[in-house]
Amino acid sequence: MDPTRSPLALPFPAMPVIDGVTLRTARARYKDWDRADLTYVELVEGTSVAGVFTRSACPSTEVEMGREQVKSGTARALVVNAGNSNAFTGRRGREAVEQIMAQVSGHLACDPREVFVCSTGVIGVPLPKDKAQAGIAAALQAAPCSWEEAANAIATTDSFAKGATASAMVGGKRVELAAIIKGSGMIAPDMATMLGYIFTDAAIAPEFLQQLLNASNAQTFSCITVDSDTSTSDTVLAFATGRAGNPPLTSFEDPGADAFAAALHDVCRQIAHLVVRDGEGASKFIEIAVTGAVSNASAHRIGMSIANSPLVKTAIAGEDANWGRVVMAVGKAGEPADRDKLAIRFADKWVAQAGLAVDSYDEAPIAAHLKGQEISIGVDLGLGQGRATVWTCDLTHGYIAINADYRS
Repeated sequence: MDPTRSPLALPFPAMPVIDGVTLRTARARYKDWDRADLTYVELVEGTSVAGVFTRSACPSTEVEMGREQVKSGTARALVVNAGNSNAFTGRRGREAVEQIMAQVSGHLACDPREVFVCSTGVIGVPLPKDKAQAGIAAALQAAPCSWEEAANAIATTDSFAKGATASAMVGGKRVELAAIIKGSGMIAPDMATMLGYIFTDAAIAPEFLQQLLNASNAQTFSCITVDSDTSTSDTVLAFATGRAGNPPLTSFEDPGADAFAAALHDVCRQIAHLVVRDGEGASKFIEIAVTGAVSNASAHRIGMSIANSPLVKTAIAGEDANWGRVVMAVGKAGEPADRDKLAIRFADKWVAQAGLAVDSYDEAPIAAHLKGQEISIGVDLGLGQGRATVWTCDLTHGYIAINADYRS
């Protein structure tokens, strides 16, 4: 096994061809590495687009411009730069993005606003315009590439390529969805922390696509965390080429709308989980289910308090059934909780109920569960009907090693 590959990695799946989508990569050499680090995706005319972006108060130019661009609802191309986030780079950063948009729109004879640009990597270094220009020129001439090649090209500290697929029957037509994502560190939901791209051949109005992406985001990307840090560059974009030939979806009243929404949610959940599985230094994938809260929003905040706790995460890394740390994380969340109604479980074994350790508590089966790679924690507040599920990973020495050397 590759020692640098996450032990939680999943194989890259077989991915469908999405009619109207062409992928290409190139070496812009944004860092001192010998790999493709610029991805160019050409989209057929009439492609709908929707997006969700970081709420960071210090976003990159790419995010600021993307927020405005999605309002038009149409896209012709996507460019992703890896190794340089182009964030906190002022006027020079914006000029680099505008140069890319102009270069690609000139090639496609489209509106520059239909060219979406994303960048990921080191913060505070302007994207080199000469390297970007040469990289785009090379990408425009390159042969089409595979989904896995594109997934590798958008990565930074990722240890494996991440992709997912789903399908649905819409108006008597089978529509396909394919998604790639990068993300490994600086992962915490405020939208979420990563660059993710979803492509479908379905015909769907951009407003409805945005509605569906917002809903899926709330229950997938915004329910993951690796290290509680929210990036300056978070972006998830969904593109729909309309080439499947289905009657265009405009609302849930249309035949197949429910099926498409379920497929979109499925693919979002898959790629969100892949990011957690590649959490920097991670050795365990952790699901935290919170029930009995006063509201779903309260349950979500409590879940994230547990998921972001270094003490909880290091206990899981050490395979220590220290449920007292879960109690601590519930208590610090700032949400309604009653010590004497609180219950906690690991896997299907309740370790504490009514504010006390259960009389029959046996740590042996809990310890056995914690030796695995898939960890389940449950918390019931006993206060209401609110519930939420979030996902995280453990915190190991590997996280420190990766991030201490990030710029070198």
